[in-house]
Amino acid sequence: MTEVRATTQTEESRPHLTATLILACLAQFMVILDVSVVNVALPAIRGALHFSEANLQWVVNAYTVTFAGFLLLGGRAADLLGRRRVFVAGLTLFAGASLVGGLADSQATLTIARAIQGLGGAIIAPASLSILTTTFTEGAARNRAVGIWGAMGGAGGAAGVLLGGVLTTALGWRWILFINVPIGLAAAILSQHYIAEGRNPERARIFDLAGAITATLGLTLLVFGIVRTDTTGWGAAPTLALMGAGVVLLAVFVAIEGRFASAPLMPLRIFKSRTLSAANVVVMAVGAASFGMWFFVSLYLQQVLGYSPIQAGLAFLPMTLCIVAGSTLASRAVIRVGYKPLLVAGLLAQTVGLLLFATVSAQGSYLGDMLVPSLLVAIGIPLSFIPATIAATAGVAPAEAGLASGLVNTSRLVGGALGLAVLATIATSVSKTDLVHNGNTVVGLHDALTSGFHVAFVIAAGIAFVGAAVALLGLPRTVRRAAPGMQPAPAETAP
Repeated sequence: MTEVRATTQTEESRPHLTATLILACLAQFMVILDVSVVNVALPAIRGALHFSEANLQWVVNAYTVTFAGFLLLGGRAADLLGRRRVFVAGLTLFAGASLVGGLADSQATLTIARAIQGLGGAIIAPASLSILTTTFTEGAARNRAVGIWGAMGGAGGAAGVLLGGVLTTALGWRWILFINVPIGLAAAILSQHYIAEGRNPERARIFDLAGAITATLGLTLLVFGIVRTDTTGWGAAPTLALMGAGVVLLAVFVAIEGRFASAPLMPLRIFKSRTLSAANVVVMAVGAASFGMWFFVSLYLQQVLGYSPIQAGLAFLPMTLCIVAGSTLASRAVIRVGYKPLLVAGLLAQTVGLLLFATVSAQGSYLGDMLVPSLLVAIGIPLSFIPATIAATAGVAPAEAGLASGLVNTSRLVGGALGLAVLATIATSVSKTDLVHNGNTVVGLHDALTSGFHVAFVIAAGIAFVGAAVALLGLPRTVRRAAPGMQPAPAETAP
């Protein structure tokens, strides 16, 4: 039987390991799914609620901004207030917001509901990972659990396009939100019975309110400024003001944590771990490269090759299966070879796949242009993200597991938001320039779009390669297991 990690926390009961793993992974799948599930439903939502082209982006961005902005706070709340309690609260909030969004009859109602969904996701994601890292013993058991959790996150991103297309076509766009309600409520009820609490009442009495406010507002304003760049541009005064205010607030947050807070939200000592720091940089690179890839591949399939939403979703199915298979491989192989070799291999696979994506043709085909690079990127994502997640949470004290989990989720999402905003801005600029030269015809439009995608994929490949370099040079070597039953431990040595 898998050993449960011992802990000194109070109010700790023995969890049901299988049920804990299923519930944590189901929740992670649901919140990552909702990042992408609305993409193919946007035309239907625009027609139903009369969104303008500029305002329609906030159906997606309202979720992303609050998700990224509150992740760090959500992770710390799980440590201080109880992981199960916070997890259940997040699931309930997510389900309630999904119901309101599905019933929305105005633009404002849907946008606010999506923002509250993002808040629920920011609570659920770090709490679910924190539950796993404190429930399962460090080593093979935890790596297997985190590997499955990572697979659900990757599969959620890939399956969002398929599920969104199917639900929108068969039942209507509101069902992409309604489907979360029974899943979220059932998971919340079952979590009360099967997941251990894990809470320190003494620490819960002291909360770093100033740190919580500055971190949350800083991250929210920064991401808010980033996602506005596709309509305002990078040089616009409102964009620079928002991003500048976010950076200033984050600097104030660091000062509070380092000098003034008696019980800091994010103890800066956690960054003394070279492994944790480098792993978060790598996760940010993975997020920047992969978020852009999902976005541009979806646009290429629908806008250039003419795929319907369901056809585009089915085109992602091999990638989804490959991510699941790669996650299983990564969670097992990390014990044998360590996280560093897997990270480098995974990011190099993504680099090659993204460079191959940069050769797609406006007259291309799925089998000829898309299949091979999509599989390379799909196998590279779990081979990089799962070892990076394990590295970022390995050796962290149980009382700070939620913090480490919140950091790695924040790094992934902020990296994704920043990467997507930069890549989309550049791709749009290249496409507009090419359209002027090629003429405003169907053929000219397809050629122009493809040219923009080419540049975006090359830059994304560069980001993945930088991530591989950081993993190679910044992460320490890991010690292999000397004998069965011994725990692997990171060796803080030169690469």
